Amino acid sequence: MPEILRMPEVAANMTEAVLSTWNVAVGAEFAAGEPIVTVETDKAVVDVEAESAGVMLRQLVGDGSHVEVGSPIAVYSAVGEAVGDLDAFLAQIGVSAQGSEPAVAPAAPSALEPQPSASEGARSAAHTRIFASPLARKLAREAGLDLADLSGSGPDGRIRRRDVEGHLARTSTSQPSRASRAAEAPATSTGVVEAFDVPNSRIRTAIAARLTQSKQTAPHFYVRGSARVDRLLSLRQEINAGSGPKVSVNDLVVKAVGRAHTLVPDLNVIWTGDAIRHFGQVDVAVAVATDNGLVTPVVRGVDRLTLHQLVATTQDLIARAKDKRLQQSELEGGTISVTNLGMFATEEFAAIINPPQSAILAVGAARQEPVVVDGSLAVASVMRVTLSVDHRPVDGATAARWMKAFVELLENPGQILV
Repeated sequence: MPEILRMPEVAANMTEAVLSTWNVAVGAEFAAGEPIVTVETDKAVVDVEAESAGVMLRQLVGDGSHVEVGSPIAVYSAVGEAVGDLDAFLAQIGVSAQGSEPAVAPAAPSALEPQPSASEGARSAAHTRIFASPLARKLAREAGLDLADLSGSGPDGRIRRRDVEGHLARTSTSQPSRASRAAEAPATSTGVVEAFDVPNSRIRTAIAARLTQSKQTAPHFYVRGSARVDRLLSLRQEINAGSGPKVSVNDLVVKAVGRAHTLVPDLNVIWTGDAIRHFGQVDVAVAVATDNGLVTPVVRGVDRLTLHQLVATTQDLIARAKDKRLQQSELEGGTISVTNLGMFATEEFAAIINPPQSAILAVGAARQEPVVVDGSLAVASVMRVTLSVDHRPVDGATAARWMKAFVELLENPGQILV
């Protein structure tokens, strides 16, 4: 008997997702554990694997469609199973293809209206009937593209999201954007620069909702510290003189956060509402800026990883974050995030906690400044950091002890590698 494949809940509290791409064609067999469809959530792209071997009988939802969790997306059967009337089966259980419409007989043409010739009608139909996924149509409309100018890579020339994005990538270098055209417009022509809206992406909407929730529900307080990091920078330079993977300042900061959490374990917690949950290992989220918005993949067991293991793990997460290939599970968990704007010469800033975590560390640039050393004036590289803390599970004294331990680690970087 045919089976219905439904949109899974690949992320907690998810109500809908975008069916990005079918990986198995209609009529093709698939094995247990094989990714049969790729689903895009607010922050990640998830491959949905088959629970058992089967044959794809019909896909009820096309690429790029927004689908509610639990809604039917395909019909499949066991390998070698005889399948009867599939339409009758779907009608019996009340399932139809998403967005399908009943066939409507065309109205009879009026005898008074001139009728196109067969060749003209064929050209008209070929010109007006363009197959494209809903997401591709949306992206093309937002970019001001005519679908007739695009070539589709899907079945029967269906235009997919990748076709629109590829067209935009090919033309972006030769044609100025609307923003640049507005900026370059001579002021003497109209005196007014055109304004335009960029529709919010799913990830941007999700970020806005989560950060608003955080500021409304988590009482933030802030602890600031300054560390002289000349020895830290020298250690990095010495490590990078070798043949291994290159270590960034942020890698050392993340490693120091893991060490500080083991020294002050009362910060390695989250608020659940009913209790304060303590964790046995240190999982640290690392903020990554992508073209679609900010994501925070989690590095597991930072306190147990060697520095080179940490670097390899972080580089892999960052690369896949920018390609939107992170798994949803890699974006969940952790008790603290690290966000670093030092590469933009930002001296100091405060960040909003990523719920349900209890803290986020904002890292500024290392700058040479005058400092007092043993009563004498000297010059040192100083890094300023700000710890935003949820006051529900963490008291001020705990955060202060953590900051003291963290600054000492930055100033004595050999202890980070212990």
